[in-house]
Amino acid sequence: MTLVKWTPTNDPFEEFEKMMTEWSGFSQGRSFVPAMDIYQDKDNVFMETPLPGINVKNVKISINNDVLTIEGSKEQRTEIDEKEYYRKEIRQGGFHRSVALPVSVNGDKAEAEYENGILKVKIPKEQKSSPKQIEIKSK
Repeated sequence: MTLVKWTPTNDPFEEFEKMMTEWSGFSQGRSFVPAMDIYQDKDNVFMETPLPGINVKNVKISINNDVLTIEGSKEQRTEIDEKEYYRKEIRQGGFHRSVALPVSVNGDKAEAEYENGILKVKIPKEQKSSPKQIEIKSK
């Protein structure tokens, strides 16, 4: 009997996404799914993802309905296609990742920077409106 290590995950779709990526053949070097760290403080939500060797001109970041999406591509060098690999683990090709953020955010004020192969995005949280008493006018 083979034992399979069970790894609980916070994202129930992560395993499904991984399975679909492998099933579709994208794990053969044509695409990859970048890992992300998402955390928050009192005022902002932060996302960090390693994208080494990727030209940031080929990366798009969008926020729509509190869902952060990053997508882009890592250009494939033509001389690599001619090599007869024994082992190839460096991923090339396109990537796409969407993640629902834990709180409402103001995507219009988001900032991004790329340093030492790490893409960092800072997104201000949406300011909640304070309770307001509404006066009823009678005619």
